[in-house]
Amino acid sequence: MTYVSRKIAAVAVLAGTLAFGFAGGQAWTADRAAGQGDSVTPLMVQALANIPGKSLTALTVDYAPGGTSPAHRHHASATLFAYVVSGAIRSQVNGGPTEVFKAGQFWVEPPGSTHGVSGNASATEPAKLVVVAVGDTGATLTTYDK
Repeated sequence: MTYVSRKIAAVAVLAGTLAFGFAGGQAWTADRAAGQGDSVTPLMVQALANIPGKSLTALTVDYAPGGTSPAHRHHASATLFAYVVSGAIRSQVNGGPTEVFKAGQFWVEPPGSTHGVSGNASATEPAKLVVVAVGDTGATLTTYDK
């Protein structure tokens, strides 16, 4: 898939997700540790009628300049799609290289991923990330290291 077609696919998933609206239900976090300048806002949870037992969850993460999220893990059933709305996000998944994603770029986190680094790449500008996850209905999709 080319960069342009991946970007179009990401925008289509995001637009479809936001069209459902907020539905509540599926837990996103358990024992969330305090971040350093991040704010997580749940947008919606929607059961997937054509995939019994699975739900789609969407949320935003807003980072203050220099803000970070605590290290965390994702449920073994959850695939996450992260899209940078504004600014630039520093991310490291499963011990791989730390990468910087700018507005309009996205990445995918496979089920059971560990996210060691997640934060704003800028010390002077805010950044915003939209996360869309597909996982088991009712599962706690993210747990934070204490």
